[in-house]
Amino acid sequence: MSATSPATAPALKAEILAEALPYIRRFSNKTIVIKYGGNAMTDSRLKDCFARDIVLLKLVGLNPVVVHGGGPQIEHLLTRVGKKGEFVQGLRVTDAETMDVVEMVLGGQVNKEIVGLINQNGGKAIGLTGRDANFIRARKLLLQKKDAPQGDVIDIGQVGEITQIDPSPIALLDKADFIPVIAPIGVGEAGETYNINADIVAGKLAEVLKAEKLVLLTNTPGVLDKAGQLLTGITPLEIDAMVADGTLSGGMLPKISSALDAARNGVASVHIIDGRVEHCLLLEILTDHGVGTMIKGS
Repeated sequence: MSATSPATAPALKAEILAEALPYIRRFSNKTIVIKYGGNAMTDSRLKDCFARDIVLLKLVGLNPVVVHGGGPQIEHLLTRVGKKGEFVQGLRVTDAETMDVVEMVLGGQVNKEIVGLINQNGGKAIGLTGRDANFIRARKLLLQKKDAPQGDVIDIGQVGEITQIDPSPIALLDKADFIPVIAPIGVGEAGETYNINADIVAGKLAEVLKAEKLVLLTNTPGVLDKAGQLLTGITPLEIDAMVADGTLSGGMLPKISSALDAARNGVASVHIIDGRVEHCLLLEILTDHGVGTMIKGS
């Protein structure tokens, strides 16, 4: 260690804190909806960084709302019971047995682990699914077949599309300084449960809550062009073109669809960021150095 290290390290920390001040002022009391998934949910160091980021955002006056996935954990349990996961257009095919696994993993194991991590780091988190107070209403989703006549659809089981989100439970939790942690499970008119893509839930929730930002954590640097280069800023029209020419496909499609809908329906900015970077949320929200792609709202 050099002789100057003890003097420069605190100065650098102070500079970083000072850099965050205008962002803290700007986003004070604003809602930030964060979709948590990918490596950030499975790597122990990244999990701890995420929980600390969420607690800090709350302490400095922002209102983070977490929506989580759990694909790897669902896949692990399906394998243990002898089932193989299947996807169509980036969405998990969900028969009745798979739905039981989804509820067990998302509403139980994953949700409670995230709540526990946030609480261990000094936050006050409360876990919910869409069944709590029926706050995420859904109906069966039927996918339109690609390049087929309108109405030629694919049934992928108990996969839902959102019909309504009641913002009042989230508002009550925010007002009491709790951090909501939401599993993407919806409920139908007859009480049936639906598996809903977490990116879609996060996007729709951001719209309903009139969030300042929607932040989607991914296992990529962000939105990449055909050459694999990161696009740090992009417009909804440019994204439409990338979907049309096949640059964006597969599991990225629900994420991009959610991002576009949010950007076009009142969310000021959408961020698709690299969840493999430690403290990616703080870097993206409270510093000049982003770690992904930002889509400006229209």
